[in-house]
Formats: sequence, structure tokens, C-alpha cells
Amino acid sequence: MKKHMSRWPRIWLGAVFGILSIWSASAARADDLSQVLRGYEIAYENAITLNLKGKDWALVGLGSYLVNTTGCNDCHTHPNWAEGHNPYLGQPEEINTAQYLTGGRTFGTDTAVNPPVAIVSANLTPDKTGKPAGLNLHQFLDVMHTGHDPDDPKHKRLLKVMP
Repeated sequence: MKKHMSRWPRIWLGAVFGILSIWSASAARADDLSQVLRGYEIAYENAITLNLKGKDWALVGLGSYLVNTTGCNDCHTHPNWAEGHNPYLGQPEEINTAQYLTGGRTFGTDTAVNPPVAIVSANLTPDKTGKPAGLNLHQFLDVMHTGHDPDDPKHKRLLKVMP
């Protein structure tokens, strides 16, 4: 009996060491693990499916946290709320998961170009390679930081709503 009891501390220590090794090897730069876990919690609460196949679990959780707490979802999911579930109308809250991050929200018309074009939020759902809107990290960060339209390779056109 004493022999079996001495194994448990080693098993727990091994498990903790394993989790910490995975966490430290992750590319995520969350303030702490709570943001990653909150990202998963938000996805679960709202029935949002996260694709983890071949991905860094911490980055996926952190991405969910950022998308759902910093406002990305507000413009890139249109309409925001499932039919009959808009909390601002006194209805029970439910995110529109059918159009989650698919874009399509119109903000007006850009009259600075000829011919004028509608200003519409982009579809950010991952492409077949898992990249948001098909953009690699450098391209995505460029859009976020500068507002350059990714469809304009010469960077002359700015997205009117970003950054």
C-alpha cells in the first residue's frame, strides 16, 4: 500500500511538469493562462466551433479571447445576434453563429474613389489552410496596424474603418 501511495506525488508532479512544458513551448503571448481559457469558455458558451487540428491550442484560445472581447466580432459578424436573441431588445442573448466572422456589415460609401464603393466588413473565417481571410500573420498584422487593404498590393488604398 505504501508503495502505491508514493507514486501519486510523482504522477501529479509529472502531469504539472508536462502541462507547463506544453504551455512554455506555445507561441501564445497571453498575459496569463486565464485569457486562453476564457477564449475557450466564450466559444463554448456561444456554441462556436474552434478548429484545433494541427494548431497551437493556446493560440486558438487566445484568438477566441481577442476576437470576442476586443470587438472584431462586432463588425465581422452580421447581424451580431441570432434572430430573436438581441439582448438590447430585451431578448435572451445568443450570438449569430451561422454568420460568425463572415463579414458583410456595410458602413457607408467611400466617395474618395471613382467609382464610389461600399465600405463592407471583410469575411474573416479561416480559409482551407486555417488563415483568417487567407492572410498570413504578417499580412493580417499589417491590416490591423496600418489599415492597408490586402487586395491592394501597392498599399495605396486604405480600409476606411481599420485600424
